[in-house]
Amino acid sequence: MINKLFFLVVLLLSGCTGVPEGLVVVDDFRLDRYLGSWYEIARIENSFEKNLGQVSAEYSLREDGSVKVKNKGYDADKGEWKSIEGKAAFTGDPTQGALKVSFFGPFYAGYNVVALDRKNYSWALVCGHKKSLFWILARKPEMEPVLLQQLVAKADSLGFETAKLRYFEKPR
Repeated sequence: MINKLFFLVVLLLSGCTGVPEGLVVVDDFRLDRYLGSWYEIARIENSFEKNLGQVSAEYSLREDGSVKVKNKGYDADKGEWKSIEGKAAFTGDPTQGALKVSFFGPFYAGYNVVALDRKNYSWALVCGHKKSLFWILARKPEMEPVLLQQLVAKADSLGFETAKLRYFEKPR
């Protein structure tokens, strides 16, 4: 019975790291260029970022080759900054933008880069294992309105519910 329960837990957890049906991650992904600071420009609301605005992430390389992830956001309801540290690793080929991220021990969630500014790595469209987990990220806390409109249109064409996007002001 315990073996069956363990297998079920592993099966359920592995289902949280895949790429949503119909999507592909970027190829020729360069982690060294992706490392550094990113800011949430917009996201589809989710339970683990509830009430958080001005969210940013800092990605850096760890000694073991995995990625250190430090997320920070402002909880306006509580009037305080919150932060959490985790780790990320590729789910397969490191030239593919498919990673898994963990903030709680052995539990991982998908982190899939489905579109990327190839020239400058200045923006990225990222989703989880399902299309209801979606973010528009940028290297700067603000984005030109025309570019943002283009990225929202791209996200819409990929099947994300862009009407549910929540947009954010620049961090203070």
